[in-house]
Amino acid sequence: MFRFLKEVVAGSGAGIKDLPYNVGEPYPSAWGSWTHYRGTSKDDGSMVSIFSLSGSNSQDGHLAAGRNGVKRLRTVRHPNILSFLHSTEAEIFDGSTTKHTIYIVTEPVTPLSEKIKELSLEGTQRDEYFAWGLQQISKAVNFLNNDCKLVHGNVCLASVVVTQTLDWKLHAFDALSEFDGNNEASNSAMLQFEWLIGSQYKPMELSKSDWAAIKKSPPWAIDSWGLGCLIYELFSGMKLAKTEELRNTAFIPKSLLPDYQRLLSSTPSRRLNPLKLIDNSEFFQSKLVETIQFMEILNLKDSVEKDSFFRKLPNLAEQLPRQIVLKKLLPLLASALEFGSASAPALTALLKMGSWLSAEEFSAKVLPTIVKLFASNDRAIRVGLLQHIDQFGESLSAQIIDEKIFPHVATGFSDTSAFLRELSLKSMLVLAPKLSQRTISGSLLKYLSKLQVDEEPAIRTNTTILLGNIASYLNEGTRRRVLINAFTVRALRDNFAPARAAGIMALSATSSYYDVMEIATRILPNIVVLTIDPDGDVRTKAFQAVDQFLLLAKQHHEKLVAGDNSETAGTGMPLIPGNASLLGWAMSSLTLKGKASEHAPLASANANTSQISATSNANSVMDTQNVVPIHVSLGTHTSDQPRPPSPTSTDAGWGELENGLLHEDHDSDKSGWDDIDPVEEQKPPLLASIQAAQRRPVVQPKPAASSLRPKTTSKPSKAEDDDLWGAIAAPAPKTASRSLNVKSASLQDDDDLWGSIAAPPPKTTRPLNPKTTMASDDSDPWAAIAAAPPNTKAKPLSLGRGRGVKPAPAKLGAQRIDRTSLSGL
Repeated sequence: MFRFLKEVVAGSGAGIKDLPYNVGEPYPSAWGSWTHYRGTSKDDGSMVSIFSLSGSNSQDGHLAAGRNGVKRLRTVRHPNILSFLHSTEAEIFDGSTTKHTIYIVTEPVTPLSEKIKELSLEGTQRDEYFAWGLQQISKAVNFLNNDCKLVHGNVCLASVVVTQTLDWKLHAFDALSEFDGNNEASNSAMLQFEWLIGSQYKPMELSKSDWAAIKKSPPWAIDSWGLGCLIYELFSGMKLAKTEELRNTAFIPKSLLPDYQRLLSSTPSRRLNPLKLIDNSEFFQSKLVETIQFMEILNLKDSVEKDSFFRKLPNLAEQLPRQIVLKKLLPLLASALEFGSASAPALTALLKMGSWLSAEEFSAKVLPTIVKLFASNDRAIRVGLLQHIDQFGESLSAQIIDEKIFPHVATGFSDTSAFLRELSLKSMLVLAPKLSQRTISGSLLKYLSKLQVDEEPAIRTNTTILLGNIASYLNEGTRRRVLINAFTVRALRDNFAPARAAGIMALSATSSYYDVMEIATRILPNIVVLTIDPDGDVRTKAFQAVDQFLLLAKQHHEKLVAGDNSETAGTGMPLIPGNASLLGWAMSSLTLKGKASEHAPLASANANTSQISATSNANSVMDTQNVVPIHVSLGTHTSDQPRPPSPTSTDAGWGELENGLLHEDHDSDKSGWDDIDPVEEQKPPLLASIQAAQRRPVVQPKPAASSLRPKTTSKPSKAEDDDLWGAIAAPAPKTASRSLNVKSASLQDDDDLWGSIAAPPPKTTRPLNPKTTMASDDSDPWAAIAAAPPNTKAKPLSLGRGRGVKPAPAKLGAQRIDRTSLSGL
């Protein structure tokens, strides 16, 4: 016998002292004499159901039957039988009387009659849900009768409850007994508590208490009759009042009618076995039943069956009862994806079902699964997440994105698949606004720096677009350090025309972040060059950008004329109408939904992401441009187009960021924009800057004593002894690489603030050394007024031999120094 824990509580109306659950409001209906309460756990607040049964004394028949039900419910476990959690029996003193009460705590459930009213299903959807529920109760009865040799005795509408996932479960085990079919001659009662069963639910043999006939019948005879009663109550919508009402079959669906009549056969031995009802009933062959059954045995299906099923599921879900889909199918689907038994197409179905939920329910039921899926190594799952990130990205918190999602998404930036790199880039439009400044500066910008020299033109173009869109989320120091370098040094010099157009539009869209000095010295010079670009779209956008930035400069000039010398950085001038559409264009370009054709790594990626277009209104100076597909020829254009030698080179970096978080991996990779003067440095006065720029081409280190030897074009070893120009010759370069660096510096100094007005270097007609004695260190205050070096009319010995000496080819880096001018002094 089951051992009960009894709690004796003093005081009128006192509850159970140590019951670890709170008893809530009761439901209006319950089976038999039981009362069904809502309840919660005192530990974690989780929902439970609490059933109570009271009697005047401990020997009360109802209490005895209740104890039998508790024992059976605790020992019999099945997916379609109510799950037992806790039980206790207490004595409550109410004034002069003592009240004995049994409490059973189970999983949270609702009476079936109440749930049917709540769902309010009609027509086909009602029949499909009833088919699913009846099949579950039939499985429970089959388990009791055929597997356990037990007889429930009172299967009806009141003995069925519904879980939060809308599963039907059997309970009310007070009359449950073993089937004693071995002793057929005995007339003893097989069901000890058969008096609890309502007369309208009793079959003929049970009403007559013909125990001999019952024992000769199959174990399912009594409960099959009960299943017939349940079917009648379900479809009629009324509680069975008397047995004769079962003859009315007007409410029963035609596909279920033959099985209904066999369940209610007057001959016990001919009643339909619940197992055959499950396997053979035509009524159970519905879309809902088949869908849920497939999901429950998903691990047994092969990959082909899974793919076919999940591709059909989004459309199928629209035809099924919405509440069943959200409360039953959605949890099954989320669990299958989380534990890896579902394939990638299931993600589309999950997100579609999730779109039918409220924001709170979506965050509770769908987002946890999505966050876990980002850690999946399945590339198809990752592609699906990135393609649909706009559907759930807004629901993700900043902390989850920064700590749990971005580290996994960032692996796609360096993936070998161009399609996945592109999707990872596009996802940043949704994720970047919620990233911390440390993550943006320390990780994201580093990845974008690499993607801006990606081998795929579409990726380079969209990287520029993305930078223009997330500029507002960068801190001021990072913006000033990164944006101009990214847009001018790389985007405007890309050999892919849409990438150059994107760079122009990005500069225009972020114009409020640049001061007038940057506009005049770094932005306009780079944009003006593109006014003669071979691509017409680039030229058009270049002219519009020039007009916009000239307008900003003109407004600054007008302020100065008016006497307003205040700082003009970040004035936030409005964009011209044409460029005002950059954000909208970038959004439409970057958030294209993934289609089946996109799974081609290159062709589909190009078709969806590298189209550059701009819209304008009637007052806009920009005409609507045609879409530029990515398959435009990538060959170089005219020689006067400023673009890097190879956009796919690995020279990376936008310089060291202000907070020191962005560093390149190798020193050799820092050749991109490291030679550009930092924007933050204090600018020199106007005259001093011009003088510095004029001196720069000829400034050389002091000559070393060991290098005051000429280098001739014929025999250097012999000329060292008899060269008459040794006393005044310029020092030889220290190393060959130093000579190369001189030219490299002059060629790469494209962004020199004063390069356009610097004095031109003198011409030369003879090979010269890259160092000169007339140039001194910048720290020498007398360098500008030092006396000129001596000269002589003597000729080198090599010229007196009567042989014409051809001037040697000029060495790299020496074109800016004119030695012939010294001989005329």
